[in-house]
Amino acid sequence: MKRIVASVGLVALGTSGLQADTASSLTSESTKPWSVSATLRGFYDDNINSAPDNSNLIAANGERYHRGSMGFEVSPAIAVSWPWEQTSLSLSYVYSFKDYQFAPIGNTGSNRTIDMTHAFNASLNHTFNELYSLSVRDSFVIGQEPDFLRAGNTYSTFQRLAGNNTRNYGSANFDGQLTPLLGFEVGYGNTIYDYDADKYTFSPGNALPSESGLLDRMEQTIHLDSRWQFTPETVGVVGYQFSHVSYGGIGFFRIDNGQPIAPAGPGSPGRGTLPYTSNSRDNEGHYGYVGIDETFTPSLTGSFRVGARYTDYYNDSAMSSGVTPYAQVSLRWNYGIESYVEAGFTHDMAATDLVGAGGSPGITLDSETSALYASVNHRLFPNVYGSLSGSFQDSDYNGGEWNNKTDEFYTFGANLEYRVNNYLSTQLGYNYDRLKSDIADRSFDRNRVYLGITASY
Repeated sequence: MKRIVASVGLVALGTSGLQADTASSLTSESTKPWSVSATLRGFYDDNINSAPDNSNLIAANGERYHRGSMGFEVSPAIAVSWPWEQTSLSLSYVYSFKDYQFAPIGNTGSNRTIDMTHAFNASLNHTFNELYSLSVRDSFVIGQEPDFLRAGNTYSTFQRLAGNNTRNYGSANFDGQLTPLLGFEVGYGNTIYDYDADKYTFSPGNALPSESGLLDRMEQTIHLDSRWQFTPETVGVVGYQFSHVSYGGIGFFRIDNGQPIAPAGPGSPGRGTLPYTSNSRDNEGHYGYVGIDETFTPSLTGSFRVGARYTDYYNDSAMSSGVTPYAQVSLRWNYGIESYVEAGFTHDMAATDLVGAGGSPGITLDSETSALYASVNHRLFPNVYGSLSGSFQDSDYNGGEWNNKTDEFYTFGANLEYRVNNYLSTQLGYNYDRLKSDIADRSFDRNRVYLGITASY
């Protein structure tokens, strides 16, 4: 059943395709309960630091921020699954070792040219009987690229961030059918972000917050949907969701307010001389929505949700609560043998790495964000497969110095795969990112190409 919570990996946009495709080589068609693969790739990245256009910034070690680099990647992966009569369990792990010609800014130590990422995924499905079922999912990653670290379809930051940044997304959903007409779904989602960089500077008139201070947070959601089986192909949905976002700590019981992220400054309402801290951006959201899950044909399905969200910024007296639109749409069309299209749209409030200077304007709390995405995977010839993907995100910032300023973020990816046989394949790919910002010295573009070979069994 479709869910109001965003599905991890709903569309494999792959803008960091240098590391993202390995899991796809673990074929699900095999009759054995396990599969392994290893990928070797060479790549070129023309903006390894996601530096602004025409940037002349020089790091403390004398290196330019805006620079390109060649490199290679080695990525082994393993997946296992156990299907039983009423229960199925699957686990997978993908590791990536990436070595650059030139070290990305922020990498430290004797192995500054090396990035490593880890991706763990687990899913459990259990059918109690013909009326009730349970599904549990978890996705844990350690990495640097923004699309690798996100849990849904929107970006909180657009830049590559050095270090062992972690994100864990878990969900549990219980579905039941009360009558032939009426069913329900109740679910819980939890996403934890923990960024590696935690050093910051602060003085009464100035602050340089860390990525950890701005982006470390726990996002929790609880939703309850009533599901109305109008026809075998059409399910109507009326639902409610509660969200709670807490910054500055990743535990269930936060013991402090996080880091200072902006000075109070003269005229800051209700703050006196107290600085804004990570938890100044804490908020709660109440969603009400209606929708439809539709099976148009056996090969074309769609899910639609529209409604509104009421957001309460309970730690910032200068920021009034408000109502914003909410929408979530997804479509999938299986139009041929191993060929399909996925597309979708979301509109919601989202976290951001922008905060502003503080003071009387207050701080930027979050953004009202629309995200549009699509991908097509096509079997061109018996052994040749192609894929195209793209996304567009419009972020309208809320509060503070950057109130009503806008970022537009575009991504595009193309991949061509030739399967030599069941055990060996080659790939050629290209990814493009473009940030167009109203904020000075923020816009950038980034081009990446790669060529690789994958062995799987």
